[in-house]
Amino acid sequence: MKKEVKNQRLQSLDALRGFDMFFIMGGGALFVGLATWCPTPFFLAIADQMEHVPWHGFAFEDMIFPLFLFIAGISFPYSLEKQKASGMTSSAIYRKVIRRGLVLVLLGCIYNGLLDFDFANQRYASVLGRIGLAWMFAALIFLNVQTRIRIGIVAAIFIGYWLLLIGFPAPDGDGDPFSMGGSLVGYVDRMLLPGHLYKEIHDPEGILGIIPAIGTASLGMLTGEWIKLKREGLTEMRKVGMLICAGALLIVVGLVWSLVFPINKNLWTSSFACLVGGISMLLFALFYYIIDVKNCRRWTLFFRVIGMNSITIYLAQHFIDFEFTSTSVFGGLASIFPESFQPLVLALAYIAVCWGFLYFLYRQKIFLKV
Repeated sequence: MKKEVKNQRLQSLDALRGFDMFFIMGGGALFVGLATWCPTPFFLAIADQMEHVPWHGFAFEDMIFPLFLFIAGISFPYSLEKQKASGMTSSAIYRKVIRRGLVLVLLGCIYNGLLDFDFANQRYASVLGRIGLAWMFAALIFLNVQTRIRIGIVAAIFIGYWLLLIGFPAPDGDGDPFSMGGSLVGYVDRMLLPGHLYKEIHDPEGILGIIPAIGTASLGMLTGEWIKLKREGLTEMRKVGMLICAGALLIVVGLVWSLVFPINKNLWTSSFACLVGGISMLLFALFYYIIDVKNCRRWTLFFRVIGMNSITIYLAQHFIDFEFTSTSVFGGLASIFPESFQPLVLALAYIAVCWGFLYFLYRQKIFLKV
């Protein structure tokens, strides 16, 4: 049994999750540092991708959040199989799914300052809360609905969300259903969310955006289910090929849809969800092919150490001053170099300190699991 569970674990999933969280753990600053030291068009273009777009549009930085949710979706069919194999009852599985979703909401509130007990100024919407609720509802759908119907549900979610935003602009807005002040998304948050909103009149992790995010998590679950599938004539290469085709199709749909429904992470528009869902599929197909199909794994340790404690490093960076530690240890070294090179050295130092912290936990087999 132990051997079977070990073989079922996707090394590519841990590596891809680590790749994703690397940019939360200082990867963006690393590329900005490279552009500062060597301001060529290539490095400057990459550095520009390390910041969120203000409203409509897309940059690589906008991928990090939905890619994590997509990955969480991929892992669910595998964890569900393990839970059923261990003898967990259906009611126990449901309780675990709901508990995980609510715990992530709680952790998101703690991240946003819940322990300050300043409830009037508390931000209740959060990245972890969006992940928890979207994943939870997608998992409940997965547990109760067959594959083909789930594909239809995802399509209905994306189309329905589009029609909802077009048909019901904010009554107090500027008439543009896709603007910050005019969208139904911000209006619902202003009416229903207590505390304060991240952008005063709008919260990028607010209530309505959970709906298309359920579609993002469901795309991940469909991907995980596809990779798990055992069928005569269905080779690993064919699985990868179909993922590439599905990912490319989603990207095309997202880009075409953006002509009438702008790509917008803050609103989590359906065109955005299709685009990032397609890119996520392509990234996973690449990692899965290299790591699990071709068994090329030696290079993955760096990312797996991050990926196996992803929630830990997300929370730890908020509560532990890694920047103070990295500057205290490596600041003197950085000062030796030319001023244009110092941001790169300090970015590398920050990543090294964070990774060293995670590697210690990895060696001690300490993993925060929600």
